[in-house]
Amino acid sequence: MALYLLCKDPASPNNGSPTLYYDDESRSFLLQGWRVPDPGSRLSGIAIPEHETVVEFPSRLLQLFPLAVGATQADAPASPDEPLRMDE
Repeated sequence: MALYLLCKDPASPNNGSPTLYYDDESRSFLLQGWRVPDPGSRLSGIAIPEHETVVEFPSRLLQLFPLAVGATQADAPASPDEPLRMDE
């Protein structure tokens, strides 16, 4: 299994997160983001199962998603057993 860094929020303090990754084994995306402050009131309208969580990220990061997803799809393996290859 390998995680591929797809994009980071360039305006994030300390060049940390939010960050978008691609998991070549599960063929899914992972989003590293900020903990939601005061989840009791902000998330009260969302039913969140015990095995799930919610992270927050700024809208400015969305503009990077199509580039990251496009790169993933362009380099997608022909079969599930073939690893994804991306130039970093």
